[in-house]
Amino acid sequence: MTQTVFDRSERQAWAGKAEAYAAGFAKLCAYTVPALLHAAGVREGMRVLDAGTGTGTVAAAARELGAEVTAVDAEPDMVARAARTVPEADVRLASLPRLPFADGRFDAVLGNFVLNHVGRPRAALRELRRVTRPGGRVSVTVWTAPPAAGHALLGRAVQAAGAVRPAHLPALAPEDDFPRTERGLTALLGEAGLREPACTTLVWDHRTTREEWWSGPASGVATIGQILASQPQAVLAEAKRRFDELCAQFTGPDGALVLPHAALAAHGRA
Repeated sequence: MTQTVFDRSERQAWAGKAEAYAAGFAKLCAYTVPALLHAAGVREGMRVLDAGTGTGTVAAAARELGAEVTAVDAEPDMVARAARTVPEADVRLASLPRLPFADGRFDAVLGNFVLNHVGRPRAALRELRRVTRPGGRVSVTVWTAPPAAGHALLGRAVQAAGAVRPAHLPALAPEDDFPRTERGLTALLGEAGLREPACTTLVWDHRTTREEWWSGPASGVATIGQILASQPQAVLAEAKRRFDELCAQFTGPDGALVLPHAALAAHGRA
């Protein structure tokens, strides 16, 4: 199956961004990892695949539980970073919806926010199911939509500054999208052929600093960073000013940012 325009855009957006991602957004995404592993029943001796490993946070956590871990990512910079993070894992360059593994190769397959970054989520889930042994579990997370207040902070600042989304950043095709709700993600797993699909919502406050939270987008990380990178200098400066203003709503007594976030965690059996 060929890559979509969305897939190609994602590859470009994340190219060379591993270190910038590790310094900021990776800390946010780490919150869901315990729930992801628990839902998949990861334990010692299991063969586990971490699809879309990024900087290797999930792979490292699975190794700590004694699992035999294989990790893949579509971005070479992420693969190199994950290999350094988890030298005991088999880290490879590969992308959904086509993985270089035999049917039923793994006891559990994990995807922490990987479905947010693929052009065909249903096909991606079918592939995750294919490489999972019968009875094994697939466990995934996605961001909720609409996003929680803390998650929306950067987008609000960029919108208030009048930033325009560039044409080279396409949205997911309507026919490939799905409701980012418990019901919507549960249905998606069922459509992919996973049995006993279930989904819960995880909510938490992410503690960070203004400098750290702005540094990722300022370095071009994720879609929001790509939008910022394409703006004239005046718009970029205005986005930063709006960001600083909005941060007042989320600043605690100690000066830290306390950002409410929410994600969906779902699992099903192959």
